[in-house]
Amino acid sequence: MKRTALFLSALTVAAGGVLGTAQAVETRPLTLEDGIQMALEKNLDIRIQRLGPQIARYSVSGSYSAYEPTLSAGASFRSTTQPGGFDEQNRPFGQAQTSTESWNAGIGGLLPTGLRYEFGTGFSDAYGSREISIDNVLLGIQQFENTSGAFRFSFSQPLLRNFWIDSARLNISLSRKSLETSELSLRNQIINTITSVEIAYYELIAARETISVAEVALRLAEQLLRENKKRVEVGVMAPLDEKEAASQVAASRANLLGAQNSYASRQNQLKSLLGDQFVAWHDVQLEPAEPLTAEPTTFSLQDSWSRGITLRPDLLQAKVDLERRNITLRYQKNQLFPQLDLTGTYAQSGSGTEFSDSLSAIYSGNYPEYSFGTVLSIPLAGNRQARTNVRISKAEIEQALLRLKQIEQNVMVQIADAIAQARTSYQQVQATKEAQEFAAEALSAEEKKLENGKSTSFQVLQLQRILTTRAYEYIRARVDYSAALARLAQVEGSTLDRNRVNLEFR
Repeated sequence: MKRTALFLSALTVAAGGVLGTAQAVETRPLTLEDGIQMALEKNLDIRIQRLGPQIARYSVSGSYSAYEPTLSAGASFRSTTQPGGFDEQNRPFGQAQTSTESWNAGIGGLLPTGLRYEFGTGFSDAYGSREISIDNVLLGIQQFENTSGAFRFSFSQPLLRNFWIDSARLNISLSRKSLETSELSLRNQIINTITSVEIAYYELIAARETISVAEVALRLAEQLLRENKKRVEVGVMAPLDEKEAASQVAASRANLLGAQNSYASRQNQLKSLLGDQFVAWHDVQLEPAEPLTAEPTTFSLQDSWSRGITLRPDLLQAKVDLERRNITLRYQKNQLFPQLDLTGTYAQSGSGTEFSDSLSAIYSGNYPEYSFGTVLSIPLAGNRQARTNVRISKAEIEQALLRLKQIEQNVMVQIADAIAQARTSYQQVQATKEAQEFAAEALSAEEKKLENGKSTSFQVLQLQRILTTRAYEYIRARVDYSAALARLAQVEGSTLDRNRVNLEFR
């Protein structure tokens, strides 16, 4: 009876130093909340995915470059020498040499309305000399100089095609949707990682409890072996019973070694999720600071479905993809219209012998030039490519709608399955707990019978194995129930809320 009580106490109290080695390692207590926080900061999958929104934000910023003004400037020099000769009236003219210096500058760009504009100014200074002659007699050389310049503004505003949306506005809108998709991908990765950390944490607790069970089972087998040896010595038991007990000791020792190896493996699995420096964790033994419990939970299928529809990242991504395709369709429809642009120019010009003279003439506003009008361009073949693009976009939207419906249905099925699994797992917790208690009572009764000579060592060994198996099953049932709750939150998309994780994007 005392041995059975020892076994049951080991199932509810976590044993310290379960590896039972003299190896000097650092033991670090770890709560599930601490583990999740460490994973959020250091997990490699999250760190990799975290760069996605950052890259997408760069793309959004880059898409606005379409509205950046462009500054252009230029300068040139040209020199020409013209030979003398006779004009149409057979009058002679002398040789001339002209040098021209030109400067120009302008700013042009695009506005969000689709209007293209250009402000520009330019000046040229022409100077040189020409020969003056009469009857082939050179009378002298005449110097001349003339400076001219102008300020000009021109624009072109689409009225049909590219009016509601053009390629620049399309790229900006699509870039924003890509940013939303990247943020949802990061959210999904965080949910998956937190779920993995939860399950790994529960598995580590289970591995620790499994070692405790295996240690107690080994001690029970060794105690029975010692008692059987005494019985064989006094002649009240056959040597075969001693061999059976020795076999059970060897099997229990093998189970303990396997449990210890599983514990080390579970340690490594959790460590790989918590950080990016596995080597630094090598000599650290994580010690779960929480027990493996199985608290009852009330499930509501309708509430879970509602959370799944509003929180699941993959479903939200499908909705964003549908919005992106609708934006593309809007652009494709706008491309069906003819190209009708309103155009206009306004300029002021001036000239004089000096640069200042031309500037004064421009500022005076006495020499204006302006124009306005429309330009219409209609494809004679019916704009076949644009119509084809519209048909393609509509088909893709229909496909995306069906895909969205499929994902919604899958979400509901997954949630229903997860709730059913959680309910079943909790029932299994209760059933395996009762099975363990009954097995303990049966072993206790059989031990009393053996002490009174009314049973055999074989029967006690068999019941010991049954009790150990039931203990393992009880541990596994609690792990499965905790994991089922974590997976239910995962398929709902409510993992962040469940673990009080506030995710903000900046």
